[in-house]
Amino acid sequence: MSQMTLLLVFIGAGLATFLIRLSFIAVEGRVRLPSWFRTALQFVPAAMLSALIAPDLLMRGGQVDIGPGNARLVAGLVAIVIAAKTRSIGWTIAGGMATLIAMTYLLNHALK
Repeated sequence: MSQMTLLLVFIGAGLATFLIRLSFIAVEGRVRLPSWFRTALQFVPAAMLSALIAPDLLMRGGQVDIGPGNARLVAGLVAIVIAAKTRSIGWTIAGGMATLIAMTYLLNHALK
């Protein structure tokens, strides 16, 4: 693929994304969206975040790994518990990262 083609693809994708987002902003005051649709829109950020994170937590080496040897899954579960208990983004990130670092160290060094 040539550099010009790649540039045109990036510009086209960016323009399409911009127009899709603009369409919701532009029609906000003019069109009354159904209540079920507005309710569903509230769940889009959580669904998108889950769709981005879940494969990274559940897959290792191209295969599903839900055992205790999956450091990312354990750290993700710890982060979920911390988030539920504290409702703090900072503590959630710190606890999840600390767990990931500790688990990675244990799995790669201490347990071998």
